[in-house]
Amino acid sequence: SEMSGWAGGRWTYEGIDLNHNFADLNTALWDAEDNDLVPHEFPNHYIPIPEYYTLANATVAPETRAVIAWMQRVPFVLSANLHGGELVVTYPFDMTRTYWKAQEFTPTPDDGVFRWLATVYATANLAMASGDRRRCHYDDFARLGNIINGADWHTVPGSMNDFSYLHTNCFEITVELSCDKFPHASELPQEWENNRESLLLFMEQVHRGIKGVVRDSDTEQGIPNAIISVDGINHDIRT
Repeated sequence: SEMSGWAGGRWTYEGIDLNHNFADLNTALWDAEDNDLVPHEFPNHYIPIPEYYTLANATVAPETRAVIAWMQRVPFVLSANLHGGELVVTYPFDMTRTYWKAQEFTPTPDDGVFRWLATVYATANLAMASGDRRRCHYDDFARLGNIINGADWHTVPGSMNDFSYLHTNCFEITVELSCDKFPHASELPQEWENNRESLLLFMEQVHRGIKGVVRDSDTEQGIPNAIISVDGINHDIRT
């Protein structure tokens, strides 16, 4: 199973690749940035889903629609999605800014935070941190600390990571758990041990940063959906 193709298990019954099925919000944002429209005419966060994506005949899997509805209903701030077939943690952006490039370092305005989140997971992962760490395939991710900007590895338009960052408050990474994409049942206890501490440490990162309540100065009532801007970071979030 370690030699299975990268696409094994990726397509739904309807023939949709779930890994590329979220709305591409990157292109609209970057076009607006190139035309100096951000943020006064085009938002730098909570970017709306384009109309074509919401049509009944759009090629959107029911699984994808369900996950988007869940993300819109629950204000997640931290997430990881788990893949197999490599040993590395990737972070947004997953899509290259130069549309014709297959690989290009494409950082978000929050690159420092994403690099930290990826490093927290990778350094606590027993398989990634092992002194006997070997390459899974061709890429030597160990020399990079077992993390990489997703677009700098290979471009993924319509990824869940980029969608989470641009449409919601959520900072999301991808964890490639194992060289073996389909490990045998007997190997699962070791896979759990490899990732248990990483998962716990990653979840604990929700406590980093500023926490509090934005209140009306007259009534002392909380203000929902208040926009929080940080100097030097062209990506706002909301309470």
